[in-house]
Amino acid sequence: MATPKIDLVYPQVTGLANPAAQSAINLQIVTEFAELLKQLGYGKQNLVEMVGYYEVKTNERGVLSLLLVVYSFTGGAHGLTLAKGLTFDVQTGVRYRLKDLFKPDSEYTKLLSGIISEWIKQWEVPVLEPFVSISPDQDFYLADHSLTVFFQLYELTAYVYGFPYFPIPLKSLESIIADPGPASTLLPF
Repeated sequence: MATPKIDLVYPQVTGLANPAAQSAINLQIVTEFAELLKQLGYGKQNLVEMVGYYEVKTNERGVLSLLLVVYSFTGGAHGLTLAKGLTFDVQTGVRYRLKDLFKPDSEYTKLLSGIISEWIKQWEVPVLEPFVSISPDQDFYLADHSLTVFFQLYELTAYVYGFPYFPIPLKSLESIIADPGPASTLLPF
């Protein structure tokens, strides 16, 4: 049996003023990365190849937003890739969920779903099933004064179309953004 090709790279946060925040962030990164590896068959006999990497989407004004990506091939027609967005307050180590970006009772899922529905129509995205709504804890990251909401492979479209990403300018969401919060911190002036 051949040894699988494994190439895994994940980030480690260093140099933060608050060592507890730094440890908390690093623990969450490693935990989420390990979960992606597990879901994609790390350590299984049929693993042929696994590649993991990350992208820093924003690291400014006390907000760190990352995208972890892991690809795995275990045989068959093609491999599978999973992605996970992580957004942190670098001073406290708190990880933000999608709901944390918005004011309580703001109906953010309804508003974001409406915007995404319009993008699906305009871009003529070939969905597997009619799009109804994002989940309250949908995958996202913050970058370039935008909230980017994304879906996993097969969640919205066929594999061939990759990950559907929907960048939404933070300025267009200003009325429902929680202040203080990571999105309000990154709003353009």
